[in-house]
Amino acid sequence: MPKASAASGKKETRHVSLIVRWVSIVAMTIAVSFLVFSAVVYNTVKQEALSQQKDTSNEVVNILRKRLVGIDDELEITNVVQQLSPNTRRILKGGPALSQSENSNSSVFGDTVLSTVTNPDVTVAIYNLRNEIVFHNGDSAPKLVKFTSESKSVVKENKKGKSILYVYRKVRNRSTHKLTGYIVVRNQMTSYNRLISRTLSAMLWLSLLGVSLAILISYLVVRNVVKPINKMSKVAREVNDDPNSTARIPELHRNDELEELALSFNMMLDRMQKYIEQQKQFVSDVSHELRTPVAVIEGHLSMLKRWGKDDPQILEESIDASISEAERMKHLIQEMLDLTRAEQISVHYPNAIAEPMEVLTRVVGDMGMVHPDFKISLEVEDLDPDTKIQIYQGHLEQILIILIDNGIKYSTDRKEIAVSAGQSGQEMQIVVQDYGEGISDEDKKKIFNRFYRVDKARTREKGGNGLGLSIAQKLVESYHGTIDVESVLGQGSQFRIIFPVLSDEDVKRLQSREQQKQAEESGESSNPQSAES
Repeated sequence: MPKASAASGKKETRHVSLIVRWVSIVAMTIAVSFLVFSAVVYNTVKQEALSQQKDTSNEVVNILRKRLVGIDDELEITNVVQQLSPNTRRILKGGPALSQSENSNSSVFGDTVLSTVTNPDVTVAIYNLRNEIVFHNGDSAPKLVKFTSESKSVVKENKKGKSILYVYRKVRNRSTHKLTGYIVVRNQMTSYNRLISRTLSAMLWLSLLGVSLAILISYLVVRNVVKPINKMSKVAREVNDDPNSTARIPELHRNDELEELALSFNMMLDRMQKYIEQQKQFVSDVSHELRTPVAVIEGHLSMLKRWGKDDPQILEESIDASISEAERMKHLIQEMLDLTRAEQISVHYPNAIAEPMEVLTRVVGDMGMVHPDFKISLEVEDLDPDTKIQIYQGHLEQILIILIDNGIKYSTDRKEIAVSAGQSGQEMQIVVQDYGEGISDEDKKKIFNRFYRVDKARTREKGGNGLGLSIAQKLVESYHGTIDVESVLGQGSQFRIIFPVLSDEDVKRLQSREQQKQAEESGESSNPQSAES
């Protein structure tokens, strides 16, 4: 069953190239557009050419009709020929187009009827009321069909697919309006058929050429768009196969949305890689630091199991040592959790705002009460009480407590801690100064490392794990601040923190985002379906 499901799932997600899809859509769109355009042009040319042919045929009908409306009786060969021009009669009899007596300069087309009946495309037939032909030119006369109106135009196709225009017209006497006969004109429309054929052929070739060019151009354009997407997909597959992979999308040099997407994708992979490294570091640090207290507790328990439980003094010492190590493990785990949270500030506290003046006053006062043997002072210079920085208030308190507590641990004879704060432009700084043993240049490069202790014996005696300054650094940098230290051996150390000051617009923006976030969270919590899930 699982195999069948896997096979069906694979069949459902069959890969279809994006290039094929886009090019097919573009080609179909261009083809339809060309088809519509060609159809419009073709019909326009066809209607215009047909209109010209109809005008020509109607002109022939009108010329003949004007000659025949003067006949009073039914049309016959005698009266019809009589009304035709001498040139027409002579041609019908097989004579030359011009007689010898006529001016040699006169044109054979001076006679409108003559020019009409000599048009190779036009065949004329005149019928009387008995459907008898009384006049026609050409080898075959067009047939008369019944029609009720005064005139009728019909376009038909012959066996070769050529269009032929038929025009039918009734002939009436000019005075009495009596019906005397019929005129039938057949127009082979040679020029029309040739024009339509050439137009159709040109439209087909242009359409094929246009569609081919559109396919080629769209293929090149789409391939240029899909190429970086394929690179992203390749990198995504590599990272999916190996989460520790350092594969990244190379620079695209496009200056468009795809390059922005590639940069965002790389930033996302870097962040994911950072979280993976943090997880590894956390596991490694915990396993390393917990090894010693676990070993101590295990040793005491083994000793008690073998023989120590019978000695009350050994029993009490082992129990006290185990409790002490358990407490140290508890503090260690809490600090490790604090360090992990400090590395994920952007997830948990993206919109936090704090007023440093209020936090400084409270923390310095609290630490002075906890350590009455120390003089902990606060000096503020040019710091507006309403100044705001982007940091969670509890984290700012934690940073100050870590730095003050660190100064207390490494103090010597002069038990004094000086805290000062000030603002310069768009930055505010906090300085924590102690007058203890100081830090060497070599140790200054390492004090922010995890579990690093300048004096391991002294720090362990004070209960330190070497994580305090690491936590402080991570918290400061997570809120876009900086932290550094200046120290002289035997004279003390000075820790300096700098945070960017928020403008009024920044404060409003962060408050608005926080309100929106809380509204979304409250909406999700009030949704029964969300609560069930």
